[in-house]
Amino acid sequence: MNTFNQFFFGIYPYICLAIFFFGSLVRFDREQYSWKSDSSQLLHDGQLRLGNILFHVGVLAVFFGHLFGLLTPLWFWDAIGVSHGAKQIFAMLMGGIFGLMALVGLILLIKRRFESERLSANSTWRDKLVLLWILATLLLGLLTIFVSMGHTDGHEMVKLMQWAQHIVTFRGEAADYLADVNILFKLHIFMGMTFFLIFPFTRMVHVWSGFASVTYLTRAWQVVRRR
Repeated sequence: MNTFNQFFFGIYPYICLAIFFFGSLVRFDREQYSWKSDSSQLLHDGQLRLGNILFHVGVLAVFFGHLFGLLTPLWFWDAIGVSHGAKQIFAMLMGGIFGLMALVGLILLIKRRFESERLSANSTWRDKLVLLWILATLLLGLLTIFVSMGHTDGHEMVKLMQWAQHIVTFRGEAADYLADVNILFKLHIFMGMTFFLIFPFTRMVHVWSGFASVTYLTRAWQVVRRR
């Protein structure tokens, strides 16, 4: 079990991140015509707008909540007087709210894609896989809230933070912090890491373009001349 733990939480994260970054770069360089969101609105509208809004708002809040919550050093929280227990309760509350929002939106999107024969026929297996993968990851994340309710002292959360911070700073013994955490946390982390691994091979690459669109704020004015 220690060998599996060391591989999946000490080595596997770097495999996923390497494929995530370099795979995205290679796809952008070699397959730019496939670099798109493949919008299906013209095929079937349904509850696309409601599902999209709920899902994107919820999942972006959850993503950045994880990003800042896990990677902010412990000394920072101690310096501003926020206890580990208080931080965990806040994370449970906000994660629950935005996680449920994303879940409802995702269910609407899955229902729309799988129930419409026209839309389903024009969807690839990768389109369906990524939706179901995110669904499973979200469900596991929401289930960890019930586990966290059993220990609101924040001790378990600190282990997750230490693991994440050791991974991104390339320090050894990162996997040791997850050795005895609840299996639901491990499954949620595994699903989340694997999402980054499959990311470059799906329509999700359009997320890069979404973040890059902020460059339009500083782009020079286009000169448009009348005839």
